[in-house]
Amino acid sequence: MSIQKNIKEQESFFLVFRDKLLGGSWCVMSHMLICIPMPCCTGSHSLLVFGTLIIGDTPFPEFSVVLMLDDIQLGYYDSNLKKLTYRQMNTETECMGQEAANLVFPDQYSGMKARALYSKQQFNLTQGVHTQQIIGGCELLANNTPGPFRSLESFNGLDTSQWEFNMAQNTLQINSLWFRVWSHMERKTIELLTTNVYGPLCIEVLRNCLRMWKQYVMKKVKPRVRLLQKTLPDSAVVKVTCLATGFYPRHINLTLLRDGQPVPDHHITGGELLPNGDDTYQMRKSLHVSTEELQQHHYTCTAEHLSLGNKLDLELGNPQNSHVSCMYLLPTVSHKTKCTPHMSAKMY
Repeated sequence: MSIQKNIKEQESFFLVFRDKLLGGSWCVMSHMLICIPMPCCTGSHSLLVFGTLIIGDTPFPEFSVVLMLDDIQLGYYDSNLKKLTYRQMNTETECMGQEAANLVFPDQYSGMKARALYSKQQFNLTQGVHTQQIIGGCELLANNTPGPFRSLESFNGLDTSQWEFNMAQNTLQINSLWFRVWSHMERKTIELLTTNVYGPLCIEVLRNCLRMWKQYVMKKVKPRVRLLQKTLPDSAVVKVTCLATGFYPRHINLTLLRDGQPVPDHHITGGELLPNGDDTYQMRKSLHVSTEELQQHHYTCTAEHLSLGNKLDLELGNPQNSHVSCMYLLPTVSHKTKCTPHMSAKMY
């Protein structure tokens, strides 16, 4: 399996992990994911590694890591390659040297394997494929000072350890399923290594990556926004959808309005932020209404994004005077339906 395919298969998993680590609200039901909310600071940047260790017979490397700057994939490392391979093959973007990679990742590999085997023994598991996953790294706050050094770890989807090291106060907080694993000596070892090795190294690499990848981290891509309607088969129900896609950064405010008022959240379906395959994002929000409601009310969609100087407002045209033009924009495919009237857009 190619390096690029390995990276792509881990991307969506990483994005969920990252938002749980740094204060997001996503939680995907998967035996490979941790779901623990943690705080974050607006305007900060993070350097994180997402590591997976597999016990059992699979076609994948036993250990693999994706290196991420914010939500951008920088590189990939696994136990077969034994080197950090960057997404862009040029030295101008290699912000973490091979020497640093060979210090961090083999140590992470051995530590994860030891903890995975310990968990396997505690659960009395003798056969099958089992996974140990970790996400950890550092954060640079908006004022350019180091934030906490954090780590989350799971075995077969069960949270086994969570720790946070305050780099300003040199204090360690640990929440572990296996308390006896964390002896006093091991706690002190973590504190010393984080204070003198991993913490400073992570911040140094983070600052280096921010400098080298500035054009990617700071880029702004405008969303393509559509307001669509579709009559569901064999019913008098119409699905009104507001779709924004192709935007970066990922934060967007997408709102469906009825007669100028936001539709209550409990009437809305969707709203999840999803990654496209080109380092941009998409979000859609939908509302099911009757044909009578569609005629009696006026539906609009508003989008606010960092790349837009003003709020973008889209409204459904008059069905009697509009042409049919419905195109759903998806990350990899587009398909036509026979439902949407003409749409008009206004900038405020």
